[in-house]
Amino acid sequence: MQHEIMYKPAYTLLEMRLEAGERIEAEAGAMVYMSPGIEITTKAKGGVLGALTRGLLGGESFFTNTFTAKSKGIVGLAPPYQGDIAHHRLNGETLYIQSGSYIASSPELSLDTKWGGAKSFFSREGLFLLKMGGAGDAYVSSFGAIHEVKLKGETFTIDTGHMVAFTEGLDYSVKRVGGLKSTVFSGEGLVAEFRGTGTLYLQTRSMNSFLDWLVPFLPKPG
Repeated sequence: MQHEIMYKPAYTLLEMRLEAGERIEAEAGAMVYMSPGIEITTKAKGGVLGALTRGLLGGESFFTNTFTAKSKGIVGLAPPYQGDIAHHRLNGETLYIQSGSYIASSPELSLDTKWGGAKSFFSREGLFLLKMGGAGDAYVSSFGAIHEVKLKGETFTIDTGHMVAFTEGLDYSVKRVGGLKSTVFSGEGLVAEFRGTGTLYLQTRSMNSFLDWLVPFLPKPG
């Protein structure tokens, strides 16, 4: 299975090239186009209970679509907002994906939710991360461009709204920036401090910051 990521980084499109018999799973609503010979089926990934948990608590759709090539063909996929797409190859390890950033994966990969605990609760980004494991190809999307950071036993601090995904071997904790005054007036607030060895995927724009900027310009009811 081959892929091409085009039009980076603002309006990125993922094109999958499937040989006969190959399959790709994608978030519901991600399809832009497909060629003749591609069959699409919809299912609750991980069973009804797992999909319900993923949908209600992980920020993803209840269903995923599976595209199967009956003959050689292509499938085009894209996220619902302007942003980037990154490919990550898993070889038996685990990738943790921020809510809303999953776009597609090999059918062999498992996709489940992982309880984030209080550190995710205070980060305002949701109580759950999606946990992907196994061997295969994973594709994640972002709001803005994707910036990849390789850590080797180091510590790295990011704004919580800019996290997309990270590999096992990295742990993180959420803390305030400075004291209460700087938290309230700096425009930053909470950050995630990552440490260990692994890969960290960041997005150059924050959806929360964008919404905070946009809301004052929206028409007021009444």
